[in-house]
Amino acid sequence: MSESRAGGAADAFLELDGKSILVCGVANRRSVAYHIARRIEASGGRPILSVRSEARREAVAKLFPERAVLVCDVEHDEQILAMRDRLDALDARLDGVVHSIAFADYEGGGRAFHETDKRAFLRAMDISCYSLIRIAGVLRGRLARHASVVTISISTTRMASENYGAMAPVKAALDSSIAFLAKSFSGFSEVRFNAVGAGLLKTSASAGIPGYVDSYFYAEQMIPRKRALDTREVADTALFLLSPRSSGINAQTLVVDAGMSINYFDRDMIRRAMRPDP
Repeated sequence: MSESRAGGAADAFLELDGKSILVCGVANRRSVAYHIARRIEASGGRPILSVRSEARREAVAKLFPERAVLVCDVEHDEQILAMRDRLDALDARLDGVVHSIAFADYEGGGRAFHETDKRAFLRAMDISCYSLIRIAGVLRGRLARHASVVTISISTTRMASENYGAMAPVKAALDSSIAFLAKSFSGFSEVRFNAVGAGLLKTSASAGIPGYVDSYFYAEQMIPRKRALDTREVADTALFLLSPRSSGINAQTLVVDAGMSINYFDRDMIRRAMRPDP
């Protein structure tokens, strides 16, 4: 059986067969959006892909030769409008939207939070948070009445990780935005807005965060199963939120961290910290 339709009864349960879902932020085989798009295909859905640049469109088109791949750099409003026009031309009625877009400028390495550059902070907020609000508003007329919109957030915005810096407040704004979008859209539809709060993942984007590798391996030790979170696990959670099976979930951030948040007082980790090996 081909990769795109493997899964059988388990995928039929999700009721995504024939559903059209826009997936924004596909970069490469390691990206969360890539795995979500693959899982949509495996469930019989029809992903429509959105990428940042023409060069990326060419690369992603090779990964998904049977799918429409649109170019939309969300920093430019005219490109968001052009994406809507392209969807209109395709007569694509969207049953779901995946927003897997984030950007932070870590050029020069990490810096103390109180030294956050204003321009870099506002750019990160524009790309990583406001883009969801704008895309939702622009695509309002393309969304089915019971569509599901899912964004990719982080497992906690209250853990002050120095290397992640200003992106945590940006993701906090993203988490808040889904509540306001859900309320706003409830006036004329039953469109749902949710987030997947993902723990640390091994992706190309995360590789650009200063000190991320050490944080990733530390998180792996903090997870009760002693095995890092897999990108496919995050994708499967997003798939559930896109499906009608999650119809009772709205305006929520569903944390997917393999249990790390319950394990900060793991006795082995305490022993290592208090009595490190000589």
